[in-house]
Order: sequence, then structure tokens, then C-alpha cells
Amino acid sequence: MSPIFELKNVTKQFGNFQSLTDINLQIYPGERVALVGSSGAGKSTLISLLNGTLQPTQGEVWVLSRNMRRLRPKQLRQVQRQIGTIYQQFHLVNDLQVIHNVNAGHLGRWSFFKAAVSLLYPLEVETAAKALVQVGILEKLYERTDRLSGGQQQRVAIARVLVQDPAAILADEPISNLDPERSREIMNLLCQLSLETGKTLITSIHAFEYARRHFQRIIGLQQGRILFDAPTEEVSSAMVNELYNINPHTK
Repeated sequence: MSPIFELKNVTKQFGNFQSLTDINLQIYPGERVALVGSSGAGKSTLISLLNGTLQPTQGEVWVLSRNMRRLRPKQLRQVQRQIGTIYQQFHLVNDLQVIHNVNAGHLGRWSFFKAAVSLLYPLEVETAAKALVQVGILEKLYERTDRLSGGQQQRVAIARVLVQDPAAILADEPISNLDPERSREIMNLLCQLSLETGKTLITSIHAFEYARRHFQRIIGLQQGRILFDAPTEEVSSAMVNELYNINPHTK
């Protein structure tokens, strides 16, 4: 089986700051992978390399067996349509109804005219409704998005990705703006959807307990380098303490 994502000796710099250093990584179809580490470890940069938003300073990023650097703009967009991304800021249009935000998942394949018409007369309502059933908020289909809670808005963002129907879902700190109860709900939902659909799920998470509870594989990033990459059951307390610079002997 070919990896859905592969990074070969990848380094990413922003000016004088090196966000990632010499990353080698393979992720296979259907895997559920957590990226963990402190703020500034490089998790969001890695997500942006995987979805083609950023290009590496050195090395190669391969997605769906395509070298992202060698793709023409149209080819890059075709690959990106297969990668759905969920962000901590939700990236929703607040003054539009939920159905329009969910239908944004179609934009990669809709013509400009079809997209414009759908803003006046919502198209593919059944598809949007099915996605909202999957995330548990069908009753919000025609609600204004800014009237929803943070947890409900994140469910809309997930429904938008379901409508997109990508091969892989990337979630960049999807629970950082939510309270603990909503965080548990969203993590349960993401992993349940991954299991039901067989889609690859890669999620960056600051809190380690969510990674241990929900994912098969954990990649620990520290100052832009991979400190460990292991099946969840093999990640020890000592590895976690080293990742977060915790001294177990201090009180």
C-alpha cells in the first residue's frame, strides 16, 4: 500500500526561524494519527505542508503519490480537493445560513455560476442535510451561523469537509477554542467519522490525553523535530515527559 502522505527530509523556514527540521514521515490510508507537542513545536506548519498551503524550504512533500512542488496550479488544486482541513478558527462566514457554509465544501468542483446561484437558492440541500445528520445538528440547517455555539460551529466546519468528501481529513487544533465537554464531543465525532468512512485522520492536539484516547499512532514534535513516532500503546510516560519537558521528580 502506498502512503497517502510522505515527507522526505523536509525543512521549513520562515525568514530566520526554522519551524520544521529534517522531517521524514509516512502516513497510510485509513490511519488515525495525532500530532502532539507544545505550542510552537511545528504542528500547524506540518498540517499546512500536508494540505499544500505551504511548500517546504527543503525536501519533498508527496500527497496521493504526487510531488506537491512539481504540480502546476490546476494539478495542485485537484490534489487539494482530496484533502479536507478543519481549523481551530472554524473559517465560516458568520452572517450566512449554515447550509451555505456546509455547501462551501462543493466549491472545488462547482462552477462560479453554480456557486453564485446556490447563495440565492441553496443547491444539493439533501447532501448538506445528510452531513448535518452525521454531525448531529440537522435542525440548524437554515440557522444563521453566528447564532450557533462554538461547538455547533465546529460541527458545521466538519459537515463542510464531509460534503467535500476528501480522501483525508486534517484537523489543526480543532478543539483549542472549546470547553472540555465540547472538546470531548468533537474528538469523539471526528474519530467516529474516520472509523465509519475509512478516511485518514490527522489531528494536531495540544492536550496529550485526547491523543492517547482517540488515535492509533502518535507523533511527538519538539522544536520542529520528530521526537517520537509510535503506536499509541507504545508511548510511555517518560516519552511524554520528555516531549513536554516535565521533570517527574519535581513537585
